[in-house]
Amino acid sequence: MDAAFTAEQDEIRRTLRDLLAKHSGPGEVRAAVRTAEGHDPALWRRLARELGLPGLALPEEYGGAGCTATELALACEETGRALLPSPLLATAVLAAPLITALGTPAQRADLLPRIADGALTAALVVPGGSMAAALGLTADNRTGGWAGGGRAGGVQARPGDGGWRLYGEAGRVLDGHSAGLLLVAAHTGGYPRSRTLLFLVRTPSEGLTRTRLTSMDETRPLARVELRDTPAELLGPDEAADVCGALAATGRTAAAVLAAEAVGAAAGALERTVAYVKEREQFGRAIGSFQAVKHRLADLYVRVEAARSAAYYAAWDPAAGPLALAQALEAARTVAGEAVQLHGGIGFTWEHEAHLYVKRAAGDELLFGPVHRLRDHAAGQAGLFGDVTPDGLVHGVAVR
Repeated sequence: MDAAFTAEQDEIRRTLRDLLAKHSGPGEVRAAVRTAEGHDPALWRRLARELGLPGLALPEEYGGAGCTATELALACEETGRALLPSPLLATAVLAAPLITALGTPAQRADLLPRIADGALTAALVVPGGSMAAALGLTADNRTGGWAGGGRAGGVQARPGDGGWRLYGEAGRVLDGHSAGLLLVAAHTGGYPRSRTLLFLVRTPSEGLTRTRLTSMDETRPLARVELRDTPAELLGPDEAADVCGALAATGRTAAAVLAAEAVGAAAGALERTVAYVKEREQFGRAIGSFQAVKHRLADLYVRVEAARSAAYYAAWDPAAGPLALAQALEAARTVAGEAVQLHGGIGFTWEHEAHLYVKRAAGDELLFGPVHRLRDHAAGQAGLFGDVTPDGLVHGVAVR
């Protein structure tokens, strides 16, 4: 493994950091999350057209840059540092790889170029708010428990005249209120032969209702999606697609990218805290000069750098993504909490940006964790607990 970044990769990082420093400060972030879209559409168009951000990891034949997950992780580290609200994660990290892996040539040719140039945003819809399980991060997604199933629950699909019809609902859909395309995980085949497939739902559509929810982290807008006999198109040529395998592969890469983003958020919180303790005075001297404060900051720095190393390795080898994500989420949570303490509690007021990092850390762990489940599943897959069944049992003993 060559740990050195290329000149092009360093340029992606530098250019994006400079742009976000000018256009995504704390004030701009607060204004963006209050828009109907939940992000700044003008800034999103600029990121797409000038930097090609949503198409960074898409093949060149579809208008992308043809880069790897490493470049996307570096970009997301910078968006995490600025806590940028954008559809990048839902569109480029979760939806686009599934379309690339499962879509027909016609579907890829229709959708991916518009995703690459920022004209189309997308969202992955999984029932029950079980994103981490659906992506295979905290459980074996082939058991199907995350998708509901049976005679009721989840989203049901049935063939109709000229296509498919969907019925059901899903909560906590990332960017689901504003996405132009929904990738919906739904059951089909009836109760005895139920299986999960992915369907494309264009917005707006008949019978589709989307409601933006109040979320802990406003920079991650969530929505409830309701489908009432909604027309849909099967993603892929037929029903034989390995949807669970594609979701798990997407989950590993997404975990690596999310780890880099969490590292960026932790680094941003630490940088702001270091700047604050250099200015804040007590007993006639800057509080950053006190040994106890120095020790706490040194511990945080070590946590951030260790998480960064894990995230970079996972970008090179996505199989390490879930463990890197666990380490990065834990680092982000710890650094954000210490930032509040070292700011003297001011981080709990809306006027200060420290609370934004606390909410991002907590919100990401709720959406893609928790940390102990990420580690538990990774340990089970590695065989550290012996033979683990899909239900999480070791010789009949529950390990969860």
